[in-house]
Amino acid sequence: MVELTREIWLLRHGATDFSESGRYCGQLDIPLTARGRLQVLPRRADVSRISHDWLWSSDLQRCVETARIVAGDPTVDKRLREFDFGRIEGLRFDELDHATQEGILAFDGFAAPGGETVPEFRARIESFFDELPAGRHLIVTHGGVIRLLLRRMGHDFRVRPGGLVFLSRW
Repeated sequence: MVELTREIWLLRHGATDFSESGRYCGQLDIPLTARGRLQVLPRRADVSRISHDWLWSSDLQRCVETARIVAGDPTVDKRLREFDFGRIEGLRFDELDHATQEGILAFDGFAAPGGETVPEFRARIESFFDELPAGRHLIVTHGGVIRLLLRRMGHDFRVRPGGLVFLSRW
């Protein structure tokens, strides 16, 4: 019996005004900056070597635009959106109260005021990944989504805007 695998490549969207100023963007539909567009151009060569079967993207414009610059028109899925930070979207880490800062750093038990909880976020993201067909997938998404998935694999590091990582076989 042949085991069918899903190979997962994750591409974080390019820079936005919010990411460049350290603000939580969350589900606000913020566009790429000119720098963000230039930042993802080198990924074209990387992506061409992957020869993906599927191109997916969050439905937010910063991801769709990144996908179009790098690889073409994606299939969009709302489940690939960033964590819903609720009332703290638009704020910087240093503008948050101590308890919220600690919650964000701890991550797993965090509940955004007026937004979603990490368990809700995890369920949303995993529902997308569990439905993927066999093949090689390039997924353009957000830093929080990538962090969640890397943590599932035993890693916890920040992927910069425009960064490309191989997740693994799902």
